[in-house]
Amino acid sequence: MKSTGGKIIVENKKARFDYHILDTYEAGIALMGSEVKSLREGGANLKDSYVSFVGDEIFLQKAHISPYKASSYNNHAPERLRKLLLNRHEIDRIYSAVSEKGMSCVPLKMYFKNGRVKVEIAVVKGKKQGDKRAAIKMRDANREMSRVLKQRG
Repeated sequence: MKSTGGKIIVENKKARFDYHILDTYEAGIALMGSEVKSLREGGANLKDSYVSFVGDEIFLQKAHISPYKASSYNNHAPERLRKLLLNRHEIDRIYSAVSEKGMSCVPLKMYFKNGRVKVEIAVVKGKKQGDKRAAIKMRDANREMSRVLKQRG
């Protein structure tokens, strides 16, 4: 499923470089008030974060949301476990895909959609070193082509 996000808060560019993306899902996320306020200021980081299963529920781990500066004693822990909100069918599909060897689930981006925070998560398979070199070569070639086209036009 392709998501049509609103204002992007943070994007996990390293995940697109390190993994082949097989399937994407849009999930809601259970947050505290101070976390939402911090996200509105852009205080988030998805680097090294991943999706895990606890029982029959799905959680986002190691996603850093900075503490809200104006909040006092009722602030949140920056890297706490956050529950993702998906329907049962989607959770079962992700669980069966991740249980295969070499498969994982990582967040790709976090964004606002209709005033709510959404997370785009993906079922991924790790790239080999040669695939990463090919991606770097392709990126450099595209950059060079756009530079030449910009100079001509």
